[in-house]
Amino acid sequence: MLLARNWWMFLVRGILALIFGIVALVFPLATFQALVLIFGAFALVDGIFAIVSAFSSNAKTENWWWLILEGALGILIGILTIIQPAAMGEAWLILIAAWALVTGIFEIITAIRIRKQIEGEFWMILSGLISVAFGVLVFLNPVSGAFAIGFIVGIYAIMFGAMMIALSLKLRKHSADA
Repeated sequence: MLLARNWWMFLVRGILALIFGIVALVFPLATFQALVLIFGAFALVDGIFAIVSAFSSNAKTENWWWLILEGALGILIGILTIIQPAAMGEAWLILIAAWALVTGIFEIITAIRIRKQIEGEFWMILSGLISVAFGVLVFLNPVSGAFAIGFIVGIYAIMFGAMMIALSLKLRKHSADA
């Protein structure tokens, strides 16, 4: 019942998500760059907290060095990302491209190997080919990968916003009925 009384909060969330989604679709490269910077800030703060946790812990065993190493790596990645966001964004894209390429190849191999046990292996081969094509495209033109990621975030935000607005209207109706 409390959820229904606060229906308007879901409406506001939905409207903000729609606005963000539209901006992300209009400016997908800026959206990708913002994601890279947010990741850098997170890695930096997380690294600091990991080191503080390691040194403030009373249980200084041989395992606490791993926490210090994790923290140092997080701080390093965070600082590098904030200082050189374009380079870190490109590193992200290379990892994404490599992942898409490798998983696509494995999907194709798996589909061929199990084609006698399943029906519709064509769809698995096709998904593998799409992954390989995406990976190759991002390797050859990283900007297209950044564009795609920004665009996907925009589509997600619009879909999320629409669902939040639909939920808010249902909750509003429920609130009025009660």
